[in-house]
Amino acid sequence: MTPGADAPFEFDPFDEATRRDPFPLFARARREHPVWAPAGAPVVSIFRYDDIQAVLRDPTTWSNAFPPPPGFEPEDLPPSMLVTDPPAHTRLRGLVSQAFTPRMIRRLEPRMNEIAEELVQAALARGRVDLVEALSYPLPVIVIAEIIGIPAEDRAQFKEWSDAAVENLGAVFMGPLPPEQIARQRRVRVEMQDYFRRLVEERRRRPREDLLSGLVAAEVEGSRLSFDELIAMLLLILVAGNETTTTLIGNAVVELLAHPAALAALRARPELLADAVEEVLRFSSPIQMDPRRAARAADVRGHRIEAGQIVLSWLGSANRDETVFERPDDFDITRRDNRHLAFGFGPHYCLGASLASIEAQAALRVLLARTRSIRRVDDAPLPLHPSFVFRAVTSLPLELEPA
Repeated sequence: MTPGADAPFEFDPFDEATRRDPFPLFARARREHPVWAPAGAPVVSIFRYDDIQAVLRDPTTWSNAFPPPPGFEPEDLPPSMLVTDPPAHTRLRGLVSQAFTPRMIRRLEPRMNEIAEELVQAALARGRVDLVEALSYPLPVIVIAEIIGIPAEDRAQFKEWSDAAVENLGAVFMGPLPPEQIARQRRVRVEMQDYFRRLVEERRRRPREDLLSGLVAAEVEGSRLSFDELIAMLLLILVAGNETTTTLIGNAVVELLAHPAALAALRARPELLADAVEEVLRFSSPIQMDPRRAARAADVRGHRIEAGQIVLSWLGSANRDETVFERPDDFDITRRDNRHLAFGFGPHYCLGASLASIEAQAALRVLLARTRSIRRVDDAPLPLHPSFVFRAVTSLPLELEPA
């Protein structure tokens, strides 16, 4: 239960009630505790849009490179561009960015629509489905697997690894993980490395028209990816390429069902799809938090943060900041100038932002065109993603009525 305004302020990101509706607490934090660092807390949380944007744009003060968490070894954390700073980050991003330009993503749009059609038709044949299982999970997995060049028969394994890779995301900043969870993370990483090692060797012998072949051959100013960097890049693209998009599609359907007027407007005016997806990203951001490490002592709103301290930027709060967004708690699919931070900001702005948005549009376009109505099976609370970093449900039982 969310405490009243006169109760002492507490923010526990693991608390289920907070995870289901963090927004009253976020609003109170922006008013009363924009920088929240209670005595003994392992991290500092920041909640206001301007502060978060300033942190995310400044990699010299706010680093993305973190020491290994307790229980982990350096080799457990391959050299991913997610946890590097410029200039190393700039080099790694340059080697993969050409595969994710808006122009390249637009070329994939017909294939995305084709996959969405197949999945929605199969769901309609069943009538009652879990939308996560039927559409919001398989669409991004198939798309990113085809982009990378993963054989179709390996997709289920691919998804298992992805789920395991993110189940504890964020928890390491709050304290050590249990040894069995560390062992599981290590096992998954080794399995993925062994799998990709075989694929990489195959592409070296027989290149194809896929991202994996491009990464094997990639060269920018004479700087190829090392094998460890290549593996880290593939793991990152695998996880980021499906987890956040699965969540975005699910959140879009959840919010449209919770706002029937918006759902009716979108059915009547499909040209609002792009704006609707942007509003879902703002209103129900798939990624709620983005961490940084203070590379040097700094000041945020009069609060001193020492070098080495971890700062959590709560994107879900920034995207409801009343100083930036009019009527921030209204779900408005016609909203203009939607400057949300759902994909981050600055040098680590999400490389796959265009891919995620266009996939979500494809899923919604086909789902709404092929159904007369979509309804929740019941009003039971939906199961939450295991990591508090994600605002996501892992199951969404629906009844679909064909158009």
